Amino acid sequence: MQTDILETSQSTTQQYVHWFRHSAPYINAHRGKTFVLMFGGEAVQHENFQHIIHDIALLHSLGIRLILVHGARPQINANLKEKGIQSPIHINRRVTTRESLPCVMNAVGSIRLQIEALLSMGLANSPMYGARIDVVSGNFVTAKPYGIRDGVDFQLTGEVRTIDTEAIQRHLDSQNIVLLGPTGYSTTGEVFNLLAEEVATKTAIHIQADKLIFLGNQQGLMDEYGHLLREITPLQLDQHIEKYQDSNFEIALHLQNAKEASLKGVHRVHLLSYAYDGALIEELFTRDGHGTMITDAHYEEVRMANIGDVGGLINLLRPLEEDGILVYRSRERLENEIGQFAVIERDGTILACAALYPIPVTGGEIKSAEIACVAVHPSYRKSNRGSQILHFLEEKAQQLQIQQLFVLTTRTAHWFLEHGFSTANVDDLPEARQALYNYQRNSMVFKKQI
Repeated sequence: MQTDILETSQSTTQQYVHWFRHSAPYINAHRGKTFVLMFGGEAVQHENFQHIIHDIALLHSLGIRLILVHGARPQINANLKEKGIQSPIHINRRVTTRESLPCVMNAVGSIRLQIEALLSMGLANSPMYGARIDVVSGNFVTAKPYGIRDGVDFQLTGEVRTIDTEAIQRHLDSQNIVLLGPTGYSTTGEVFNLLAEEVATKTAIHIQADKLIFLGNQQGLMDEYGHLLREITPLQLDQHIEKYQDSNFEIALHLQNAKEASLKGVHRVHLLSYAYDGALIEELFTRDGHGTMITDAHYEEVRMANIGDVGGLINLLRPLEEDGILVYRSRERLENEIGQFAVIERDGTILACAALYPIPVTGGEIKSAEIACVAVHPSYRKSNRGSQILHFLEEKAQQLQIQQLFVLTTRTAHWFLEHGFSTANVDDLPEARQALYNYQRNSMVFKKQI
């Protein structure tokens, strides 16, 4: 029994060691970068919020420059209900009267104090031990009235006018966390009630943040099969915005702002769940992530290939074929197999490709497929395009209910190991693929369960 406990402990330790080693590239990549993290009042009320604070402290300790933006809708609603004040909603925006403004200010102020208190924790038995974090908030957001829309005067509801990026940068340079709430101030000294999502988005755009992260009430976006969309372009968001417009306004608002940020220079926008313990860490420091990432590469498309791509595929594949890395494919073969290929295209140029070949199975064999012909343009080989197209085909395989993937390679064994494949041998291949194995090439075999 003692031996079993020891072995379990050692196995767990090894898992920690393995994860920490593989997180190192992400730690190095994120150090010194600026992240804007937005979460609503619902997240503040959730039991997982203390863990989120611990993860924020961890990100800060790793040298990531953080701007936190919080919402306060449920807290404002509670204050209004307690005071018996009506605050109508029009076009999914609160009409903020002078009577209701103190309820807004009270909610925003109490959340700010709560966050500052949590970030000041330092108990010896907590993840915050030894973390000295200075949190700064102030009049960084200048607002203007939202005005009259559809004949409705929104009064003290406002929208962002400017962001004091210089002041924010100074505080970030001093290793402070900047905390912003859903309020802004006018040049006449008035306080305006703002959308926290808009504050986060405008701040990220103005400061040219490296990431904008929304913590919402669901993990990310799902496709029609119920599978999580790991990556999506801003131009693909419209259908999802329309889907959630009436059923879940919070998600629709996150998506609208994510699209705006992506198209205006924020390279990565992430949609995560505030209820999932460790979502931030998993998203930022693991290969697969946790939620959905929206990239700004709207001029870049991952898709299945068509007959018009054959010329681009030949240009991409020939140098690798001549070096003996890939098996030679004639134009005729490429034309016949074009439906198996996926490509990444930018401005008419094929940047990367890969093919998915379902393998005929017999008897009790697991439904399998082979991924082949993974190639990336030389100018883009360190830009994660290979990983991107591999994930695309893995999702395609899942849709086809394929359970197991195989790869045969002579040169890129380590790359596939890094992407979750494990070593196998020829005997592990389905019989139909074993019969076609080329013993002269002596390719290494790798497999992956999906």
